[in-house]
Amino acid sequence: MIVVNLDHVTHSYGVQVVLDGISWEIHSGQKIGLVGPNGAGKSTLLRIIAGLIKPDAGSVYRHKEARIGYLAQEPELDPTRTVWEETLSAATELTRVEGELRRLEQRMADPALAEDEAALQRVMAAYDRAQAEYERLDGYAQQSRAHEALCNLGLPESAFDQPVHTLSGGQKKLVGLAKLLSVGANLLLLDEPDNHLDLDGKAYLERLVAGFDGTVVIVSHDRYLLDQTVNTIGEIEDRHLTTYTGNYSAYAVEKELRLLRQQQMYAAQQKEIARIEAAISRFEYWASIVVNERHARQARSRRKMLDRMERIDKPIMERRKMDLELGGWRGSTKVLEITDLDKVFPTDAGDEQPVLLGLNLLVWHGERVGLLGPNGAGKSVLLRCILGEETPTGGDIKIGPSVRVGYYAQQHETLDPAKTLVEEIRDVRPMYEDAAVSLLGKYLFPYQMARKRVCELSGGERSRLQLAKLVLSDANFLLLDEPTNNLDIPSCEVLEHALDEFEGTVLVVSHDRYFLDRIVDRIVVLDQGELTEYPGDYTYYRERVTGRVAG
Repeated sequence: MIVVNLDHVTHSYGVQVVLDGISWEIHSGQKIGLVGPNGAGKSTLLRIIAGLIKPDAGSVYRHKEARIGYLAQEPELDPTRTVWEETLSAATELTRVEGELRRLEQRMADPALAEDEAALQRVMAAYDRAQAEYERLDGYAQQSRAHEALCNLGLPESAFDQPVHTLSGGQKKLVGLAKLLSVGANLLLLDEPDNHLDLDGKAYLERLVAGFDGTVVIVSHDRYLLDQTVNTIGEIEDRHLTTYTGNYSAYAVEKELRLLRQQQMYAAQQKEIARIEAAISRFEYWASIVVNERHARQARSRRKMLDRMERIDKPIMERRKMDLELGGWRGSTKVLEITDLDKVFPTDAGDEQPVLLGLNLLVWHGERVGLLGPNGAGKSVLLRCILGEETPTGGDIKIGPSVRVGYYAQQHETLDPAKTLVEEIRDVRPMYEDAAVSLLGKYLFPYQMARKRVCELSGGERSRLQLAKLVLSDANFLLLDEPTNNLDIPSCEVLEHALDEFEGTVLVVSHDRYFLDRIVDRIVVLDQGELTEYPGDYTYYRERVTGRVAG
């Protein structure tokens, strides 16, 4: 069954065309990953499907039985509600009826009402009507779905009464998703739902999407998640949509094969065009010499043949990407030594909250170490202690004498929002303005952006600017806190290649499992204030903790 059909949909922002003549059928039960570079129009396409914006041209068909649930990149939640109230609030009519039931229950509990039999009868009749309406709206099933959704997404019942404003960014994403499930949506449109989720949150999300009895379109830069959950990839590139059967890895292979086939077909067609054009030139030349109509007719015939020919576009085999080169250098053999490290924070209640408890860690030159742990475990605190920005409560941190540390901050704290891009670059290394503008160009910043202020940049643009500063710092020990969070997939691949070539040491905090599998050779997990080490990449670590590998 076709649940959504797009017919030649076009959409623009001002003079910039984002989507151009897109036609697409979404079938019931499909799990679709929507990919493409930042700014390609993925979020715009989701909003058009959801009916939140209208396309400039073309039409959108939605099946009458399609119940669409849309999750924005930043879900709009009421911070004053509890998790439970916010989850149930998606069913607005049901919420109204439930409020009426609570009001009538309070009215019936009033002792004065018992003395007025006529009023009591009226209130009880109103309560019966409200209860019948509640049952008609399937209220009890909706509560059951809400409870199941929250639990399946890893939110314990103890968190149901927690105010929304106290949640982390990842938890808010999960509550937004639970809202959609509670109202029985059968078509989920998810815009980067994995952002801000820790590894456990991503695992819950994976299981939910893979097991969802309906249709899912998910925008994500998490290649591991796309490999585990989707059976179709839709790629937006150059304002057009191309679909591929299979998960992300299958798409990557198939796209490369399609480009190679297109290149071969293009080369063959260009050869045929050159042959026909040479024949036309010969016939036209002979016709001009002997004034022979037959030669002129043959030239016209071949010209029509060329005009009717469906031209194959020349494929773009290599698209422009960041020019990222992390040089690095040898430095000390023992890069980082942490001994019995403690970190305790005072609480509002006057007691102490331990975050790090007797941590020991030794990192050698050339190692790529992945630092994992649930949100709030203290990973960023540990990085700040290493940088000297946080004073440990106890223990010792030693950095090798020939080690220069470079830091990539998750929230881009290393950038000054008031400064321009050029000023940020020249703060790291003095250079002429033209040289700074030229260097920014390597990180996909066009000339006109060089004098923009940092506060005007998107998350992806800030990430690329931080990487530019990291290169200029000439560091040989990189502390990276969620470096792929705002990068699109092509930029992630550039970063992975640069780290692979890096002559230095890396300690990286990341929830990007595909990235971890490509980069790290040792995993250390911070949980309950303690570190546990696992030799190997993320997949090996995951197998160890799930008991599939003995040890």
